[in-house]
Amino acid sequence: MAAKKKTVRYIGTGRRKSSVARVYLTPGKGEILVNGKTLNEYLPLETLRMVVRSPFEVTETVGQFDVKINVYGGGYSGQSGAMRHGIARALLQASDDYRPKLKAAGFLTRDPRAKERKKYGLKGARRAPQFSKR
Repeated sequence: MAAKKKTVRYIGTGRRKSSVARVYLTPGKGEILVNGKTLNEYLPLETLRMVVRSPFEVTETVGQFDVKINVYGGGYSGQSGAMRHGIARALLQASDDYRPKLKAAGFLTRDPRAKERKKYGLKGARRAPQFSKR
């Protein structure tokens, strides 16, 4: 019976707005799969794809890891931010040497901005009803 080969896998969870991304990094040739699709199929805009790839560019590890991402919640923008956060956290598991570069780029900080709640007496979070003197 052949011994099962153990593959190295780094896991990171990223969050942004209401999106959550689970990221799995394995040493490979740079393929990125998002919910079973390639990155180009999943994200419609090149700017969003650049956001997802940016942790690899900052740490100079482009093409060294295969990435499998499960992401849900929110829209494309929030999901791409969550993917970036997850990739950055997974890269930290791969090597602590990446921490200063990722920290300086701001990829390790969870973006706290979220939608503000609607208040009573208003039509939205801050939008007041139309004012009329008479």
